Amino acid sequence: MIIGNGILANAFRSFDDENIIFFASGVSNSLETKASEFQRELDLLHSTIEKYPNKKLIYFSTCSVYDSSKTESHYVMHKLNMEKIISESCQEYAIFRIGNAVGKGGNNNTLINYLKNSIEEGKTIKVHGKAKRVFIGVNDVALFIHENKIENKIFNLVYPYQFSLTEVITPLENHLGKKLMYEVVNEGSYYDIDFEDSTKDFFSKISPEEYLKKLYTTYL
Repeated sequence: MIIGNGILANAFRSFDDENIIFFASGVSNSLETKASEFQRELDLLHSTIEKYPNKKLIYFSTCSVYDSSKTESHYVMHKLNMEKIISESCQEYAIFRIGNAVGKGGNNNTLINYLKNSIEEGKTIKVHGKAKRVFIGVNDVALFIHENKIENKIFNLVYPYQFSLTEVITPLENHLGKKLMYEVVNEGSYYDIDFEDSTKDFFSKISPEEYLKKLYTTYL
């Protein structure tokens, strides 16, 4: 059973299972501040757990919970609350903390979409030279979960490498055939994240550079 219709939900269409709830209908904008948006997801979660108490629930959280600069954000606090409710209420569950999910379309506020739109619109932007980010394609999220049985735990699901922004930008420029106008500033940060052994195995045959190229050719 798939709940949602966004890029993550659509990636699971081929792996739909009547015994599993893929809960992919949540707040997608990490900058969201409207209480009503968070309450909508919370109400949906409660009603889903109540209606299907014996089904395994798979929930998609965020690696931003590790970012010390975002501990007070509405989005991160909401995600942590959802994780707590699921772990305390569900007999079977798996919570996947995703880092910068990339898919066709989706939220314009995601990093890849922001950079792509900036290139196409000819905008000049500032790039944080100290920043690093983690990514994963939505099809890889679905395939990994289909092939790996994760039970009653919180799991970091990302390509196991921290990309600098210049590493992200150069192949994106090559893919679009157009340069990004930007200034590198001595700012930014990144958070420590434990890469799971099974994700290292899953992605062992593709290098970081090749993985970015795959994301761009598949989704952009």
